[in-house]
Amino acid sequence: MNEADVKKLLKIGVLLSAERDLNRLLERILECVMDLASCDAGTLYLLDGGSLRFRIMRNRTLKTYSGADGVEPDLPPVPLSRESVCALAVLDDKTIRIEDVKHCAEYDLTGPIRYDAMTGYNTVSMLVVPMRNREGETIGVLQLINAMDEEGNICAFSDDMTLVLESVASQAAITLQNVRYIAEIKELFQSFVRVMSSAVDERTPYNGSHTRHMAACGDRFIDYLNSLESPPPFPPSRKEELLMSIWLHDVGKLVTPLEVMNKMARLLPEQYTAFTHRMEVIRLRAEIDCLAGRLTREESQAVVSRSREAAELVDAVNSAGFVTDERLEAVGELRRRTYTGERGEVLPWLTEEEYAMLSIRKGTLSDGERQIMEEHVTVTDKLLSQIRFSSELSHVREWAAAHHELLNGSGYPRHWRGEEIPYEVRIITILDIFDALVADDRPYKPGMPVEKALSILEIMAEKEGKLDQALTRLFIESRCWESELPRGKEYEMRRCVQ
Repeated sequence: MNEADVKKLLKIGVLLSAERDLNRLLERILECVMDLASCDAGTLYLLDGGSLRFRIMRNRTLKTYSGADGVEPDLPPVPLSRESVCALAVLDDKTIRIEDVKHCAEYDLTGPIRYDAMTGYNTVSMLVVPMRNREGETIGVLQLINAMDEEGNICAFSDDMTLVLESVASQAAITLQNVRYIAEIKELFQSFVRVMSSAVDERTPYNGSHTRHMAACGDRFIDYLNSLESPPPFPPSRKEELLMSIWLHDVGKLVTPLEVMNKMARLLPEQYTAFTHRMEVIRLRAEIDCLAGRLTREESQAVVSRSREAAELVDAVNSAGFVTDERLEAVGELRRRTYTGERGEVLPWLTEEEYAMLSIRKGTLSDGERQIMEEHVTVTDKLLSQIRFSSELSHVREWAAAHHELLNGSGYPRHWRGEEIPYEVRIITILDIFDALVADDRPYKPGMPVEKALSILEIMAEKEGKLDQALTRLFIESRCWESELPRGKEYEMRRCVQ
């Protein structure tokens, strides 16, 4: 080896140790060994079960290069049989060096000869090197073809270069093994995150697909934002960090009481049961009083009629998306009615607790219940503080826990304003609000048409100053929700504003 080869060898060590993308690593491995060996062509195979799969192929003379984009060459896998010199190198666990393919009787080389006949290429020298990991297991094979001397003539691979290439192949195998370990660990963590998110969804029949819809819609929105700028604002690592934040944004709901999260009506089930029982008691006492002569038939029927009207009023208010002034006044009048109990005590038709619940203007939650619901972001922050995120995911906790912050300071829990809210959080907030508006699996409201939801987003951005105006416009332009919205009862799919 000369000084130039030593420098190449050192450079290879640096390049391989720095690369973490699997496809790019495979590409670098083949490029480096071909450059070091000064050869014309090369193929990198990876062992997959009982066969070798083509991953990267390069031929300088034929000007062919495939597999570098992560798409495997369209070639059948090589079975682990003694008919293939590459498979033989794996089976016998040895490096195979051939000086002249067409005059070699030791190995079956019909494959390279057939390839030459089809392409017009001239395969002469060949070197097949197993790639062994730190455990000594073969994980792949490097096949190099036609070593070139300084004058550019085809020559045999030298003994010294063979030893060097064996060392480089082992180093490449160990690096490849490390990259695979990292990928497996990352996938394990991502699987855990998806499980945690699914656990939130599985706790309740409502809002069951919220996070999945947000992640899918967010993925496409990020791609849309990337298509508008060069360089793209969300390279792979930043996109992964944002999507991870979306998957974890509601993890705090794991500890939210189900009676709050699943509350379909203003009255709790036990409150509604108590009220309906009370109306029945009032009707029965009116009939008893009529039979006892304490009430006339007309007076008794009037009480019965008013109790049924009261039940209808409570039913209507209990499940209404919004309580009008007229209905709120009617509930107040009902609160003032009384009846005589069994012991002669004066009792209300509507208790103070029931009145407080039925007086909730919008939604089904009282102030106290809403506060409990809003605490899920604080719990999200607390839970995520226990995870030691890598530097590439260092913002996940902050972004996930801030998805209810609004630009005008009316959000929670920290009431951030303006530039205090990161760009990524603004994206999550838009995705969260949009899905909440169009989803029809919420206990307190039906899903609304897409165009109405977009109109609300525009109002929140343009008039109320709650959402990022530019991002909201880009979200509407992207139409990133379209392939996520199911057809049928879950969403009412209508054409949105162009």
